[in-house]
Amino acid sequence: MELEGHYREHGLLIAGRWQSATADNGQVSINPATEERLGYMPLATPAQVTEAIDAASAASAAMRKLTPWERTALLRRAATLIRERAPQLARIVALETGKPIAQANGEANASAESIDWFADEARRVFGMSYESRVKGGRYLVHYEPLGVVAAFTPWNFPLLLLARKMGPALAAGNAIVIRPSNEAAGATMGLVRCFVDAGFPEGAINLVIGKADAITPTVMADPRVAKISFTGSVPIGRQIVEMSAKTLKKVTMELGGHAPVIVHRDADIDAFAHLASLGKFRNAGQVCASPTRFYIHESIFDKTVKALVERSKALRVGDPLQQNTDLGPLTTSKRREAIERLVDEAVSEGASVLCGGRRPSQSGRGWFYEPTLIANPAPHIGLMNDEPFGPVGTLNRFTTMDEVITEANRLPFALAAYVFTRSMRNTLETTERLQAGVVGVNTFVASTAETPFGGSKDSGFGREGGPNAIRDYLDTKFINLELADDEPLDATA
Repeated sequence: MELEGHYREHGLLIAGRWQSATADNGQVSINPATEERLGYMPLATPAQVTEAIDAASAASAAMRKLTPWERTALLRRAATLIRERAPQLARIVALETGKPIAQANGEANASAESIDWFADEARRVFGMSYESRVKGGRYLVHYEPLGVVAAFTPWNFPLLLLARKMGPALAAGNAIVIRPSNEAAGATMGLVRCFVDAGFPEGAINLVIGKADAITPTVMADPRVAKISFTGSVPIGRQIVEMSAKTLKKVTMELGGHAPVIVHRDADIDAFAHLASLGKFRNAGQVCASPTRFYIHESIFDKTVKALVERSKALRVGDPLQQNTDLGPLTTSKRREAIERLVDEAVSEGASVLCGGRRPSQSGRGWFYEPTLIANPAPHIGLMNDEPFGPVGTLNRFTTMDEVITEANRLPFALAAYVFTRSMRNTLETTERLQAGVVGVNTFVASTAETPFGGSKDSGFGREGGPNAIRDYLDTKFINLELADDEPLDATA
């Protein structure tokens, strides 16, 4: 019940007014580490969603009137508030999702960095002017806000993924309607509150929480919503793309992955084992760019696997509110059940569990699962084909470059991939042949505020972050300027 007051103070945000929930009209929020009640989240009705779009539509005029420097100042204030409130925001994330507090605090500060980046980008939306084919004429290219945009975000990075959407949307001069995952609604409330307190125009930011069937169809059917930015699963992403066609909305899709990791024979084994144990099990593996399929050259397979297993066994599973916790619980009981089914299938098909593969023996309540590594899984099983989104990694040998590239690119996912090598030749050939929107070489860092993040194939399209992201929140206007033959050069004449 620790967040009950936070939920009561906030709730839905529509036209500048917070609307909280009660036990009578809300949905209970559960702490995944203790399975205790945190409080009640509001459930928006379709009518309230329409009210939020009404408010955003009205506020888009005020947003359009703000100068780029004014938008920069507002975003700067929001980023400052996020940094000041990072400890509180991180605690909410840890309580709602089970993310270890140290990782949650890092997410809060990364969110502020993203907002700071787009605060600068607000002043750098440069148009163009150049000579036309007509003597004395000019071609002008001008960028304008779309008006109303909508952001759909998941629970695994409730602060950062929303910041990546709010930053460019507001920097470009749009108003926004936000629909977060119910599992992390309180964290979203806290982040949105920073923008409200920063002084954005009333109605420019709206937050609707609740069931998808009460929110998504209303947002998608309204022609005033010009753009959707969605982060989530492939099946839901497909549905949103299909719905967007009816009103021809612009769409950005980030739909997850199943990232391969290629460890060449010349890799630094100790460095790889250290980074892989942290990268694989960060946020209990509930990361769309998480490394999941490890392909290790046969000449170093045994030594590398031994080092990785030792590192993984040393990770601390426990209370996400403790600073030294490496893995908290999975965010939902359904997620843990899905992981258990995938692991059971792998074992039944002959794979070897080298560590983990079960719930921690010392845990009572909470949706915990041990860091798990599985060697030599059959290629047809679920773990090798479906995004596990949990604390499980698979380990396989490879012999040749062609063999491992074919296997790495076999799946329809193309979000992230990773390479470990000390050879520039291996680096260039592997990164050029891998199909992925993001490739890390000797690192599992997949994104920063100033770099583009996104995938292709079933992992979606469009990019978030980096210098081009703001363009997806703008319309391009071409103006062909020709002076009338009898127009005086001096306008006062």
